[in-house]
Amino acid sequence: MLNLNDVEIFANVVRAGSFAAAARRLAMPANTVSRRIQQLESALGARLFQRSTRKLTLTPAGTRFAARCLPAVDELGNAAQDVIDAGRTPRGTVRVAAPADFLQILTMEAVAGFLRQYPEVKLDMLLDDAVTDLVAEGVDIAFRGGRLADSSMVARRVAAVRQVLVAAPGYLRRRGVPRSLADLAGHDCIVQSRQRGLRWQLSGPRGVEDVEVHGRFAANTTRAILQACVAGLGIALLPDGFAQSDLDARRLRRVLPAYARDGGHLAIMYPTRQPPPMAVQVFVDFALRCLENSPFRGN
Repeated sequence: MLNLNDVEIFANVVRAGSFAAAARRLAMPANTVSRRIQQLESALGARLFQRSTRKLTLTPAGTRFAARCLPAVDELGNAAQDVIDAGRTPRGTVRVAAPADFLQILTMEAVAGFLRQYPEVKLDMLLDDAVTDLVAEGVDIAFRGGRLADSSMVARRVAAVRQVLVAAPGYLRRRGVPRSLADLAGHDCIVQSRQRGLRWQLSGPRGVEDVEVHGRFAANTTRAILQACVAGLGIALLPDGFAQSDLDARRLRRVLPAYARDGGHLAIMYPTRQPPPMAVQVFVDFALRCLENSPFRGN
């Protein structure tokens, strides 16, 4: 007789892409996951995965089985979650992936207020500008900036991101104020460490233009680039939401205000289409309320 628990493990392996990643999600040893899949294959009389040292792929039989059973597993999970959530307060750990500087938008004071409101909820924040594998890392919700390309994720755009050129007044006094895009080639520009090539693409009066830039300082987080810019190390291309408070305080000035770059969107992303647990839902609602008051909102 088919063991439905083994079918659920199979669904997790398919979505995670490996026995090890599925084992982390299921909080069980990887060899147990492998053994349970073997039991399922024996019960079905068919091999479901093609195993190699490098890659785990579905066999034709596994592909057919996955197409039929994954939606059924999701539906069972939804039914169970509805029963569990009915009449209960939010509880459990919410694992959140976000850019390294995300807590500049969702402040720690706001997070503290959320945790006071929901004393049975825990937050596990993974703050990294590198793209996180949501399934493999067991992430419940992710905030990502830029242009969205991963169609396997469920994405909800929540704010536009516009990048502008800024510099400290002291730097501009020493080096002069650029009057054209071509002038940037003669200035120190602060760039992202992982940026491919040293070219900025900006939209201006003549449409989209490229300019080659150079500088003596690079960093891998927006916060570090902002701090370097305020310290007078050069001209930076920053999301206007991050730079706004320093612009208001005159620690920074706009440079070439006719030019800007569309940085895509800040989006909330889910690793699955099934409704999230209540704790995840209340965190998303809280984050959206915070973003309503963010400089990003409505750009």
